[in-house]
Amino acid sequence: MADQSTQSIVVEAPAAEVMAVIADFPSYPQWVAAAKKVEVTETGQDGRARRVHFVLDAGAVKDDYVLEYTWDGDRRVSWTLVTGQMQKRQEGSYTLRENDGRTEVTYSITIDLSIPMLGMIKRKAEKVILDTALKELKKRVES
Repeated sequence: MADQSTQSIVVEAPAAEVMAVIADFPSYPQWVAAAKKVEVTETGQDGRARRVHFVLDAGAVKDDYVLEYTWDGDRRVSWTLVTGQMQKRQEGSYTLRENDGRTEVTYSITIDLSIPMLGMIKRKAEKVILDTALKELKKRVES
């Protein structure tokens, strides 16, 4: 069974700027170290990505998967796994809360892998994913 992991970080930028970086999938390989290929395969009526194909290579963890996105303005985006090689389930979200031009970004993710993994190792991997995602996002937005 998959457990949800959640972590937050404060970014020195308005929520709209943070969401613009999150929504710019083709640029991910420039700032997400593990992202080797990111391609929008379907766009929604709002012009934002609906389905995105990812090819990830994080050393020991490699995956090729498709996520489906649901957007709630510049405040929240959530996604679910459509297909994957290493994952049988992924659900996640970014929730943005702006205050005085700064934005608290909360990242939640639930991943269930197709291969068995010890709980302790899985939790450590999730923490690394959360830390890396938030720190790389903050660095990209603030640069």
